[in-house]
Amino acid sequence: MEELDETTPIFAITGAAELAGMHPQTLRQYDRLGLVSPRRTAGRSRRYSMRDIVQLREVSRLGSEGVSLEGIRRILELENQVNALRERVRELETALADEMLNRPGRRVFAAGSEGEVVTLRAGTRVRRSNQVVVWRPLER
Repeated sequence: MEELDETTPIFAITGAAELAGMHPQTLRQYDRLGLVSPRRTAGRSRRYSMRDIVQLREVSRLGSEGVSLEGIRRILELENQVNALRERVRELETALADEMLNRPGRRVFAAGSEGEVVTLRAGTRVRRSNQVVVWRPLER
C-alpha cells in the first residue's frame, strides 16, 4: 500500500476547488497558467494533493493582496525551489550522519601552527603551543 503524505494526489477537481474555496474553472485556469499543476490520472483527469490545496489558497491570498498572476507564479516557483533545496539538505545531512557513524577510526584534520594540514586520529586533540611571539618594527 502506498503511503499518503502531503504530495499524494487524492482530490478530484471539485473536491480541491471546495477545499481551496474556488470555482473548478479557476483551478483549470491556474493549471493552464502553470500556477498549480496537479498530477493526471491515466484518464487525464486532474488529481490534487494537500500541497496543491495549500498553494491554491496561497494564490488566492496573494491575488487578494494585489499581486499579479505572473508575480504569484514567480513566488510559487521560488517557494518550490526553497522546499526542494531544504529536502536536499536533509538528505545530505542524513547521508553525512550515516557515513560518520559507519566509519569508526575516521581521520580528522586540523590546521598546524604554520598553516599546514595536520591529520589526527579520532578522539585526539591538537597540541597547542604556548610560545609567545613579540613583534618589533624594523628600525630605519
